Amino acid sequence: MNEAQFIRQTVKEKAAEITGISQGLWEYGEPGYQEEKSAELIKNVLKAENFQVESGLAGIPTAFRGRFGAGKPVIGILAEFDALPDLSQKAGVAQRCPIPGKQFGHGCGHNALGAGAVGAAIAAKEYLKANSLPGTIELYGCPAEESGFGKVFMVRAHCFDHLDMAFSWHPGDKNSSMSERTLAYYQIRFDFLGISSHAGAAPELGRSALDACELMNVGVNYLREHVISSAKIHYAYLDSGGGAPNIVPAHSSLLYFIRAPKLTQCKEILERIKKIAEGAALMTETTVSIHLLGGLNDTIPNPTASKVLSDAFLEMGPPEFGEPEFQIGREFLDAMPGEQRERVIRSGAERNKISREAFAKAPLDTVIQPFALKMRNGMLTFSTDVGDVSYCVPVGQLMAAVGIPETGLHTWQFTAQAGSSIGDQAALAAAKAMGLACVHVYENPKLADQAKKELLEETGGMYLCPVPDEVQPPK
Repeated sequence: MNEAQFIRQTVKEKAAEITGISQGLWEYGEPGYQEEKSAELIKNVLKAENFQVESGLAGIPTAFRGRFGAGKPVIGILAEFDALPDLSQKAGVAQRCPIPGKQFGHGCGHNALGAGAVGAAIAAKEYLKANSLPGTIELYGCPAEESGFGKVFMVRAHCFDHLDMAFSWHPGDKNSSMSERTLAYYQIRFDFLGISSHAGAAPELGRSALDACELMNVGVNYLREHVISSAKIHYAYLDSGGGAPNIVPAHSSLLYFIRAPKLTQCKEILERIKKIAEGAALMTETTVSIHLLGGLNDTIPNPTASKVLSDAFLEMGPPEFGEPEFQIGREFLDAMPGEQRERVIRSGAERNKISREAFAKAPLDTVIQPFALKMRNGMLTFSTDVGDVSYCVPVGQLMAAVGIPETGLHTWQFTAQAGSSIGDQAALAAAKAMGLACVHVYENPKLADQAKKELLEETGGMYLCPVPDEVQPPK
C-alpha cells in the first residue's frame, strides 16, 4: 500500500469520526473564546486517538494542542471552530430559516475546517505509527479567528516556534491551493467623552460626544482619497450616545478596522486617523481615548509548503460529492436571482470544463486549481490570523468547496451548506490532502528545510506583533 492509498484508507475508516466532529461543531455553534463544548469535543477525540493533549495555551481556556510522535519534522495542523453572530440557520435549507433559540452559526464553515484538520492529524499519526518513522504531528485548537485574533496571542506566547511546517485549509466555493496573500489589519476603539445637557433648555452647556464621532467619520472619509489604493477603512458605532434626542450625548464610541497589505502600512494610516480623532475632539471640546485592541499580519504563502499541499490535494482528489450533495446544491442554485444563477452556471461550467446543462444538474466544483508561483502575487481582501503563524512557520493552505459558486462567506447560505453533507465531504477531502502532505514531509524532511529557508528570505526573521503587550485574551 503506497502513501496515498494508506491515507485514503485511513480517512475512509475514520470518516464517521471526522464527519461527527463537523456535525457536532456545527450544532454547538459557539462564539470566539466561548467554544467550550467545541474544544472539549475535539480534545476528547484526540485523547481517544492517543494524542497527548495540552489545554490553556497562551492563557486561553479554549486553545489547545494535541501531540503524537517524537522527533523531527514537527508538523502543525491548524484547526478553527468558532462561529459567527446572527447566522443561525437550519442545515441544507435554501430559505432563511433560523434555528429557534440559537444566535450563532458557522457562516465561515469552521465546523468543517476543524473536522478536516483533526482528520488530517489522525491520518498522519496513523502513518507515523504504522511505519515507525521519526516525526511529530501536532493539532492546534485555535479559538476566536473571526474577530478575536486567537492565533496572534498563541504566536506571541511562542506556541508555534518549534514547528518545521504547518498546514491548514478553509471552506469556500471552489477547490484550489489557497496561496494568495491576505491583508493585515488593526482594530481600534475610539471613546469620546463630552458633557450631558438638556438639548432644548441649555444646549450651550452640552458638549456632544456623538458630534465628535460624526466629525471624525467625515474626516476619515476625506482621508480615504489620500491613502494607498489597496487600503480599506471600516467603522461601526459601538455607542451612539443613547436614544433620547433631547439629551446632549456625553458618551459615544467607534470601532475602526484598518486594512492594508502590510501591518506597517496600517500603522501609518492609524497615526493619521488618530490625528483626525483628536481634531474632532478639539472641535467639539470633548476628549477622546484611543485603544489599540489588536490586529493581524498579512499571510505569507510559503512556496514549498503550498506546493506540497497542492500536489497532495491533486493526488487525493476533490470532495466526493454525490447526488445528495448535488440535490442540495440545486436547491441553493434555484434560490438565486435569475441573473446570478445564470452567471454561476456559466462560470461553473467553464471552470469544471463541462456543459452548462451538466453543471446546473451538479452545481458544485469537482476540479482542483493547482498551486502556481504567480498566485503568491495575488491579494485576497480579507484578513486571517493564520497570517501571524505564517511569519514564524512555513504555512501551506488549501480551499475546498463547501457551497455552490458565489456562496459568500459569513452568510446564512454558507451556514446551511456547511452544516450539510456538502461540508462533511469537503472536510474529508481536506483531511486526505493535508494528511498526505504531512506524509510527504515526513518521508522527505529536506522539504521542511527548504520551506524554512524561503521563509527567512521573505521576512528576514522579523515579526511585528499587532497586539499590544498590555492586551490579554479574554478569560
